[in-house]
Amino acid sequence: MNLTEQTTKSRSSDFARNSNLYREFLAERSEILRHKWLESEKAGCDIGFERALLDWVRKHRSAWRQDRRA
Repeated sequence: MNLTEQTTKSRSSDFARNSNLYREFLAERSEILRHKWLESEKAGCDIGFERALLDWVRKHRSAWRQDRRA
């Protein structure tokens, strides 16, 4: 990779890290992973990301978003 490609890649990476949308995505993903861990512990086995995602969205996403806006 040449210097120009490295600079472009670095700028893209910085933009993504500084993006509000990206930060919200990371925060939401973190909550989903936390929910996955908690629910897997309750179930006694790994429930998987997809099941945790759907469950979290159905049960917790709205309240989580409202709390973040407050």
